[in-house]
Amino acid sequence: SKVTVSLTRTLELCLPNATECCPSPLCLVETLQVLACRGSVMLAQLLIQAEIFANSSFTGNVSENATIIPNQAFKPLGSCPCNLTAGACDVRCCCDLECTPDLQQLFSGSCFTGVFGGDVNPPYDQLCSSQSMEYTPEWFPFLCVQSSLDNTPFLGYFYHGSTSTPKVPSFKIPLQTSPGKPFTGYREGDPIITEEDEYFTVPQQSMAGQCVGNAPVAYLHGFDVKCLTSLDSYKEGLPHDVRINSGTADFIQQNVVYRAITDRGKFITESENLLAAEVLCQNVTFAEHYKFIWKDKNIEQVNVTVFLGSLCDGEILTQRFTVEFLSLNSTNGEELFENPGYQVGKPVRAANLNASDPLGSLNIWQPAGRGLCASATYRPVLFGVDSYSGCILEVGINEDCSFLRGNVTEKLNALIQATHIGKRDNSSYSDLNDWVEIIRLDPFSSNVSTGGLKGICPEIPANLNIRIIFAQVGAVQGIPQQQILAVQISYSTVLWQFQCGLGCKNTLSFLPITASVQFIEVPARPPLPVTRYQKLYAEFDCNRNEVCWPQLLYPLTRFYTGEPYSQSLAKGLFLAFLVLLAAIMSNPWFSKLWNR
Repeated sequence: SKVTVSLTRTLELCLPNATECCPSPLCLVETLQVLACRGSVMLAQLLIQAEIFANSSFTGNVSENATIIPNQAFKPLGSCPCNLTAGACDVRCCCDLECTPDLQQLFSGSCFTGVFGGDVNPPYDQLCSSQSMEYTPEWFPFLCVQSSLDNTPFLGYFYHGSTSTPKVPSFKIPLQTSPGKPFTGYREGDPIITEEDEYFTVPQQSMAGQCVGNAPVAYLHGFDVKCLTSLDSYKEGLPHDVRINSGTADFIQQNVVYRAITDRGKFITESENLLAAEVLCQNVTFAEHYKFIWKDKNIEQVNVTVFLGSLCDGEILTQRFTVEFLSLNSTNGEELFENPGYQVGKPVRAANLNASDPLGSLNIWQPAGRGLCASATYRPVLFGVDSYSGCILEVGINEDCSFLRGNVTEKLNALIQATHIGKRDNSSYSDLNDWVEIIRLDPFSSNVSTGGLKGICPEIPANLNIRIIFAQVGAVQGIPQQQILAVQISYSTVLWQFQCGLGCKNTLSFLPITASVQFIEVPARPPLPVTRYQKLYAEFDCNRNEVCWPQLLYPLTRFYTGEPYSQSLAKGLFLAFLVLLAAIMSNPWFSKLWNR
């Protein structure tokens, strides 16, 4: 349908109290109401209002007074939520002050109700004068609330709207202060502080495996990480002229040595073929090595070696960052920690004391790609972390069983390039008492005949089991110290059988070989042997047995609080009387007496 509003008179002022500011009237207002009816029943109504303004410009004064926001506890800022249009009257919004009385008469019977219509402070159900509840209990006049509408759950101080300013955590941390000593020194795990009271940061790997550029360096916690970056995403780290708090409120300067990278192939992992004229290169940091010389709770010296090289556009750089803590009392570059025991997550120290070079390794597999043993790399065994890894070995159908056993054993033994394991994290190579010998349980080897069958090999040592026994032997500065007591290596054998594929056209099968590491904690001292008295007493120990005979008469004691003592005593005597009566009646002479 189409509704047309035509002009039949001259322009007049829209507002009755407006003054004549122009020689001609300003605008014209026309209102039309359209009803939709079915018979005598009205189904819908439509209100149409047209305002025609003259083409004029505003020449009045603009008020520069600031808007005063009232107290929100007593007068809400949005007292008329249905007022959605500025400078115009909103239809059916009776609280809109821009609606003239003439306009309000048009929709006075269809105003918005509730909070949206401006009733922002309605009477609540607990008010004595409220009649909104359909069912009013009899006790309502005694427990209702007698209050004015200026103090309700919606307005006033019925609910005090007090708020506290949130404390935003800062990246800066306060120094540990005490009278006469501004800084108490570092403890293991404390973040290292700079002169600006900020963390000393070096890029490190997060739990998700990604590198974090602003990760704090913890005291006595070294690391060696590698981070991938490109020329577009490269960012410079913390400047090397930043001075570090030594732990006594003194500040030390970093000793920085710059070197140039000669072999870029060790750091550039990917390169795109670009024309020489289009390549953009920049001198960046390839590696940074930090050495902290410490003593007690203080840092004595910081040596930094920075390796610089040229990184071009389209290349992927593998940056390396290492942090190492060396004691001031160390000799020959050998680290002597004040915290000698193993910490969870630290690599287990291994040594080959039968060779000229005592440096050894204890590793497990870290498969990559298809998981084949040929492409698998190694990762060290971490103290206190039970691990399970493996790889897949390709075996042909005509494989000799003896050769297969030797090949699998060789790959498993390659994980353990050591004869001894360090008892502590600072075990010295020159002191044999600091090491425990690895106990090897070789796989049972016997001449097992397969009956000439092809593709079947029994007794294949495919599983390597590493068991490390440790104990807690003390504590340093409240940190528990663990020490390795024994290490055992054993093998588990399996029966390998060639798996025939579709039509048996494949000539290779797969043999999974695994390596597991288990840490077993035992008491530092063996427990005392149990005496004969303790074995007998264990039968009457209420904490170890479901039936507790010593507490048979517990309800008759003063410690029982389930009921009054007089009642429990009466019930106990009555129960004793029944037991005595049953004993008397079960006696043979009682039956003879009863028969008489």
